[in-house]
Amino acid sequence: MFDFKSIKYSLKFNFPGGTSRGVLHTKSSWFIKLTDVESGRSGIGECSYLEGLNPEKPTDYPEIFSSINVNLDLETLDECLVPYPSIRFGVEMALKDLQSGGNKILFESAFTNGIKDIPINGLIWMGDRNQMFDRIKEKMDSGFRCLKLKIGAIDFNEEISLLKYIRSNFSKSELEIRVDANGAFHADKALDKLQRLSAFHIHSIEQPIAVNQWDEMAVLCEKSPIPIALDEELIGRNSEEERRSLLAHIQAQYLILKPSLLGGFKASSSWIDLAEKNNNRWWVTSALESNIGLNAIAQWVASLDTSIPQGLGTGQVFSNNFTAPLQIKNAALHYNQDQSWDVKALGL
Repeated sequence: MFDFKSIKYSLKFNFPGGTSRGVLHTKSSWFIKLTDVESGRSGIGECSYLEGLNPEKPTDYPEIFSSINVNLDLETLDECLVPYPSIRFGVEMALKDLQSGGNKILFESAFTNGIKDIPINGLIWMGDRNQMFDRIKEKMDSGFRCLKLKIGAIDFNEEISLLKYIRSNFSKSELEIRVDANGAFHADKALDKLQRLSAFHIHSIEQPIAVNQWDEMAVLCEKSPIPIALDEELIGRNSEEERRSLLAHIQAQYLILKPSLLGGFKASSSWIDLAEKNNNRWWVTSALESNIGLNAIAQWVASLDTSIPQGLGTGQVFSNNFTAPLQIKNAALHYNQDQSWDVKALGL
């Protein structure tokens, strides 16, 4: 028998987070606590919400929490939560934490033992040219050699100018550049933009056009001089049949997996299995979770067979994040066993 509690928490950005969908100053997460009544052990999970991306609406969280029966058998409970991926992930995370004794070691590995770090890309938020270049220089000085730039919000010619300026200072052998358009390009102009971007030796571009344009995206993946990664396109594809159809039709080079938006570890693992059968490469990124969700995702990634830099560098984004063993060290995510957790601010 489980006792269930939930609380909403507003994470505050250290600086405005610019994306093609707008500028973020805060973001919400709902945290759940599952307690085994008999043993008294508890586990915490995070349900991360991003406006415009989550299938859930903000009003869904209290409504689902009030109706959820956490004492169903686990398979039935999981099936009930499929339409609500962040809640599904939060419950899965809390159960994993509870089963491990509530110590937030969900997947023990060389990572959680502080022996092996996870290579990550540095995330460069949108801003004006000088702001973005200063952020790039800061990341380079910190040892990053793989950066992800958000594009699509400012004038495209300005973004081209910025990339030209970056490449005049950092060659492709010095710096790997990934870009994320968040679906900002119009389908009829996207190929021309991709051709212009290719002059700067771009590793890959995430979601160049908006979702649900399978034919147009398939053409881009066939003709683009830059490898294309699907991101938002994967959200809400809950049946294996639809996932297979999507991958077979579009034939993208990469998949970007965000467990909070795909339904957790089980759902993300299903995407990986299909991707590898379809010759898609993949990597995992956070969806701006707090350190609680980031910790769970990082531990899961550490259990997988991958060496490509992951998108797990968001732990320093928030001013009121929770103290955690996670550290960025030498362009990698490191688990510092000497650092204890502090989640008292949750009040759970």
